[in-house]
Amino acid sequence: MTNPENESKTVNIDIRKDLFGANENAAALNAEIFKKHGIVAVDIMGSVGTGKTQLIESLCEHLRGKYRILMFAGDLATTIDADRVASHGVDTIQINTGTACHLDARMIRVALQKVNLADYQLVFIENVGNLICPAGYSLGVDKKVVVVSVTEGPYMVRKHPLTIKHADMIIINKIDLVDALEFDVDALEADIREVDAKMPVFRVSSKTGEGIDKFVEALNL
Repeated sequence: MTNPENESKTVNIDIRKDLFGANENAAALNAEIFKKHGIVAVDIMGSVGTGKTQLIESLCEHLRGKYRILMFAGDLATTIDADRVASHGVDTIQINTGTACHLDARMIRVALQKVNLADYQLVFIENVGNLICPAGYSLGVDKKVVVVSVTEGPYMVRKHPLTIKHADMIIINKIDLVDALEFDVDALEADIREVDAKMPVFRVSSKTGEGIDKFVEALNL
C-alpha cells in the first residue's frame, strides 16, 4: 500500500511565462533608464544579410553631428559589426550571446551598466541576425524596427507575419537592387499592409542613402 505522504507530486511551470515576465520587468527598467537620461533608443531587427549594420552606419553618418550616439551590437560571436560602426566615430558595445538567438532586456540592462549614459542621446541596438526570436522580447526601447530586404525573396513577410505585428516600423532595404533582381517591391509592401494596414513602411537603400532622410524624420530625430 502506497503511503500518500510519499507520493510524488507534479508541478506544472510555464517557463515561457516566467522568462517573458522577467524580460518585461527588465524592459520596463531599461525604458525608465533611457527616459531618465533623455535617450532615444531604437531596436533594429532582421535576418542575416538584410543590411542592418549598413543601415546603422548610414544613420550614424546622418546623425552623428547632431547626436551623441551609442550602438549595442548583438551577435553570437565576433565584433565585426561593432567595429564597422565604430569606424564612423561612434561608441559601440559588443554583446556576444553565445548560443542565444536574440537579445533580451536583461542583456541590455547589463550592458547599460558598462557605460556612462549621460554621455549619449541616441542608442541603436542591432539585434542578433534572426527574424523570429527577437520579435517576442521587448528591450525597453522607443521604437522596434524590422528590416527586410529585396534579396530575401518575395515571401519573407508572409512567412513571418508575427514579426511584422511586433514592429513599430518596417524598412524595405536594398531597393537599389530592385531592377537588377526584377523584384516587385509593391507586392512586398502590400503583404506588409495585409498584416498591418497602418504600419509605417520605408523603402531604403542603406548603401546609397536613398530613403534615409524620411526614416530619420519618422523617428523624430
